[in-house]
Order: sequence, then structure tokens, then C-alpha cells
Amino acid sequence: MNITSQIKQPIFKEMELFEKKFYQSMTSQVALLNRITYYIVNRKGKQMRPMFVFLTSKMVSAGIVNERTYRGACVIELIHTATLVHDDVVDDSNRRRGFFSINALWKNKIAVLVGDYLLSKGLLLSIDNGDFDLLRIISVAVREMSEGELLQIEKARRLDITEEVYYDIIRKKTATLIAACCALGAKSVIEDDAQVENMRKFGELIGMAFQIKDDLFDYTDEAIGKPTGIDIKEQKMTLPLIHVLNTCTSKEKSWLINSIKNHNKDKKRVREVIAFVKDNNGLLYAEDKMIEFQQEALLLLNNYPDSEYKDALILMVNYVIERKK
Repeated sequence: MNITSQIKQPIFKEMELFEKKFYQSMTSQVALLNRITYYIVNRKGKQMRPMFVFLTSKMVSAGIVNERTYRGACVIELIHTATLVHDDVVDDSNRRRGFFSINALWKNKIAVLVGDYLLSKGLLLSIDNGDFDLLRIISVAVREMSEGELLQIEKARRLDITEEVYYDIIRKKTATLIAACCALGAKSVIEDDAQVENMRKFGELIGMAFQIKDDLFDYTDEAIGKPTGIDIKEQKMTLPLIHVLNTCTSKEKSWLINSIKNHNKDKKRVREVIAFVKDNNGLLYAEDKMIEFQQEALLLLNNYPDSEYKDALILMVNYVIERKK
């Protein structure tokens, strides 16, 4: 049994029912929309976010999920899908998870409108059922994700990112949605604000580790669905690079910045940058930081009694940093 199946085992029934509810949540009177949403559903990823929602809710409540939990998981997945559709337009990307992206098949205008539609469906699902507490958690995440993306764009122009600013970017851009999943899973079944905050923090720490792992993929030659060196080509400042920029000589720093700004399309130069970052412990430093976030997250689970849900979450935390893609 692969690791994703192991993680899903304690919530297998919930995930099966979730998939039906998720598809229903996207239905429309417009045939074109239904055709596109059917395409989206049939090309789903690992569904990590709904898994976080269900595992968290079951761990904090000794195995309880309710309709609010399902709605919360659907809203998170609707909003996550909307952001992916919009991201592909922004990045002018033709592939998503090995398949053609929505904008590649139906062009940018339709892709943007589909993203807007999914976002509105998610918000209405919460409003129509009076889940205003869950809607607040999700809305904060959407705001932070937008801020994170814009902050990254602003800083990429100047290449002056400190480690502190980098953490702020990835917390908003990536970690905030996983934090929302865990907070939402807890909030759907319990009223204890301290526990909800504890689970939000847990999700945030996992999200930070998850993004650093993604950064590290930029320096590997493995087939991961993302070409090696793509972050350098797109002038994205990742942790291995930031660390090396902050620890190398001023001459080396000038060469690095010049390479990223003016030679990021030159394959040979990009390979040289990757080699330089590796040789100067950029990867080792980032791996250490990733493990720090992972260990901090695991500590937050110590207060919960042992259960299959807790075991699956621990497995999920370890999978985040051990995954190969």
C-alpha cells in the first residue's frame, strides 16, 4: 500500500463521500461549465487539503465528522482549485498534473471566469448554510494567498529578499491554506478556540515545510513534474539561494544576482548557479530548516490521545518532507 493510501485509510469513507459532494458543489446550469468542472474532477491531485480537514476533525473529536466538515472540505478544495486555474493563466502554463491546463484547452478568458465561478461557489456554500465561522477562516486564507503572491512578485524584481521576508511570503502563499484546512477541520466539530488555533499553527508549520521541500526540488534531477532550475529561470528567490546569497563573498553575490537577472534563460549558467548553491551548503541549510518546521509541527500533536487519525497525520507530516514529487 502506498503512503497516500495509508494516510487515507482512517478517512476512506469520508473521502469517497467528499468526492461526490465536491462534484455536486460545482454543478451549474451552463453546459460549458459542467464540461470543464467534470474535466477538473477527473484530473484531481492527491487531495491533501481535504485529507487534512477530515483527519484533523476526527483527531480532535475522537472520530466525529459532520456536514459542516464536508462543506468545509468542499470550500477549501473549490478555492484551492480556483487558485490553481488562475495561477496557470498568470504563469502562462499549459500543463497541470501532467494534463492540459484549463487555459490551454479553453483559453485564458474562460479559465479566469471558471476560477471566479469556483471561488463564488465556495463562498456561497458557506453563506447558504450559515457557516460564517468557517467562511472567516477561509477568507483570511484567500487574502493572505493574494498578498503572498504579490509580495513575491514585488521582491523578485529587486532580488533583495531576506530570510525573514521569504518566510513571510511562503507562510502567506502556501502555508496559510493548509493552516485553514486544519483550523477548519477542528472548528467544524468543536468550539474550543485554543484547540482550533493549535491546529491552525500545526497546518501552518506543515505548509512551511511543504514549500521548502518544493524549493529543494528546483535543485534535483528527478522527474517531479517541475523542470529543474525553473525557479531560477522565473527569478523566484528560494531558501537555498537566499542562504547562499547571504553567506557568499560580495563578488560571488554580484555574479549570482547577475546570473539570475540577466542570464536566467541560459541553461549552462543556470546549471552553474545550481552547482554553486549546492557547493555552498544552500540545500543542507534549507533541509535543516524544513526539518525544524516539521518537528515543531509534530510537537503540537503530543497533547492529543493516540488514535489512527493522529497516526495518519504524523504519516502525512513525514510524507510532506520525504515525498519525491
